[in-house]
Amino acid sequence: MDSLTQVVLGAACGEAAMGKKIGNKALLFGAIGGTIPDLDVFIGNFLYSNKIDAMLFHRGFMHSIFFAVLAAFALGWLVFTLYDKGKRRGTTTKKDWTWLFFLSIFTHPILDCFTGYGTLLFSPFSNYRVAFSNISVADPAYTLPFLICLIILMFYKRQNPKRKFWLKLGVGISSVYMLFTIGNKFYINSVFEKSLAEQGIEYTRYNTEASILNNILWYGIAETETDFHVAFYSLFDTKAVFTDWETIPKNHALLPKTNSDIARLAWFSNDYYTIEKAEDGAFIYKDLRYPSIKVNDEKSVVFSFKIFKDGERLNMKPFRGPRFDENTSFGDVLAIFWERIKGK
Repeated sequence: MDSLTQVVLGAACGEAAMGKKIGNKALLFGAIGGTIPDLDVFIGNFLYSNKIDAMLFHRGFMHSIFFAVLAAFALGWLVFTLYDKGKRRGTTTKKDWTWLFFLSIFTHPILDCFTGYGTLLFSPFSNYRVAFSNISVADPAYTLPFLICLIILMFYKRQNPKRKFWLKLGVGISSVYMLFTIGNKFYINSVFEKSLAEQGIEYTRYNTEASILNNILWYGIAETETDFHVAFYSLFDTKAVFTDWETIPKNHALLPKTNSDIARLAWFSNDYYTIEKAEDGAFIYKDLRYPSIKVNDEKSVVFSFKIFKDGERLNMKPFRGPRFDENTSFGDVLAIFWERIKGK
């Protein structure tokens, strides 16, 4: 999920592990631990000049259980060695710090598993991407109540039992909301299956995904042999049926998966992608797991890249379609989603 959410969850883990011993410093170290897996964005760009390699490095090994264990022991030892000095000597143990970093790092990829982006939780032993797709990569309804509870918690002394109350409340509210999104996912799937039957679409598989910043407006995509069929449904719609149907040709033959770079991108997208020929001879790769910002406008797919020849390989750069010109603000994007969220 987004960086703020991971900071909040990591801080909560820090409080649970060592709040009684070091107070608000536990929140700080927990937040640091919760941020560490996402440093793979910067490390990937440093290690790889090819942007395909850099993107695929994200949510890879540094988001695995194995990494969480290794990092917890290493950071636990390092921070304990630096902290256990002077008047602080003997106030904490190496086990305390190892547990704090394990909780804060391990819960990061676990939370990411609930998004559509997913994570390689079992790397390096498996390249299976765990993605339950029941919550958006950023959802204020999950994050804000959790954050408010932690802020209130900070104003109490470390031995005050009210810290534990506010921690439990924050974790409890966020967990209940997560359970709601899981139940909602099952409901949305049933609506999409019914809608596909009504449309007479014979599909091989499908996926549903919550749109950004909410769990109300959902996007469904169904695959046939040659096309993808996509549609939207809001919980505020008057009828429990997906609408705004659009058919998107796969066009996979334009860049076959015999090319190793395309094969890796296809794996990343779980084969939900389409390719278009660009005017300059390059290609536009569109990851269809995520909705367009405007219904019935396939040109506004959010996760799009321009693919071009770079030596013996392919490389990529972000593609800004007509809906993403210099005059398009984030507020404009939210306004488009908001109109559809309100139902029809």
